Amino acid sequence: MRLLIAEDDRALAMFLTRGMEADGHRVRCAVDGAGAVNAFLEEMPDLTILDLNLPVMDGEQALREMRAIDPQLPVLVLTGRQEVETRIRCLDLGADDLMVKPFSLHELRARCRALLRRKREAKLTLKVGDLELDRLDHTAKRAGEPITLTNKEFALMEHLMLHRGQCVSRVELLDAVWNMEPAQTTNIVDVYVNYLRRKLKDPPPGFLLRTVRGQGYLVPSETEMHLPVPLLIAQHTRELISEHVAGQAIGQTSGLGASVPDGTALLPVAFLEAQGTANQQVPMVAMVEADDGRLAPHSRPVHREGSIPEPGS
Repeated sequence: MRLLIAEDDRALAMFLTRGMEADGHRVRCAVDGAGAVNAFLEEMPDLTILDLNLPVMDGEQALREMRAIDPQLPVLVLTGRQEVETRIRCLDLGADDLMVKPFSLHELRARCRALLRRKREAKLTLKVGDLELDRLDHTAKRAGEPITLTNKEFALMEHLMLHRGQCVSRVELLDAVWNMEPAQTTNIVDVYVNYLRRKLKDPPPGFLLRTVRGQGYLVPSETEMHLPVPLLIAQHTRELISEHVAGQAIGQTSGLGASVPDGTALLPVAFLEAQGTANQQVPMVAMVEADDGRLAPHSRPVHREGSIPEPGS
């Protein structure tokens, strides 16, 4: 689950963040009221923990603006104010729960779980094929058998399942799961994808977790679950390179001499050579990865059996 913590006391914010991350949640922090409202608008978090004594914008005003953005997303207020009137006012403004400082972290986590259970529209259970993730209990099962996942493995699979049917880039996964800058050079995403595939018994090219070469990973949608892997990857490859070929026919860009008609599958050369396309009923155009990492059409067409003809053939 995605949580937003609005707390200007950095030590307390870190304490809360660690406690919530221990439950498997992804946490974003804001240190003032205006920043909290902006983060709320950007993230639309599953739960917000809001302190009242915030700089720039008071917590009560931040609560008003959050409720104007979305009246349903749960908000739990933390306050050191002892007046009953303050608590009543916050509840009337739309707070779902309120705790007075000092508080027990165990109780706070229990209250958060209760609020998340009540959130009707929340996707508390994610399912793809025979794989099931319980976002509240932080458990995973495949074909009814429990699978032990670390917090990062769970967060990675959760993010991919929440974006089911979309190709999610490594840059986005680094930011969403590891809070890492995309400029940092690392293969941690690929390493954890391999961990997941081993635990899910889903070896490449994968039924549940699939690779889109040079772009990222995807969990196929319900309709895509029934597509052969080569055609699914071709479909997403076509979407992802549309920018590259915008305004010109793919055939002209690739030197094929004619436009490639709709329905043509665009596949990486290495993938075609490894998989073969003998059983596919669509024309194929090979794709190669350029020096900058982007996909581009190969200069020669691919034969039906998936091989790339030599010059002059």
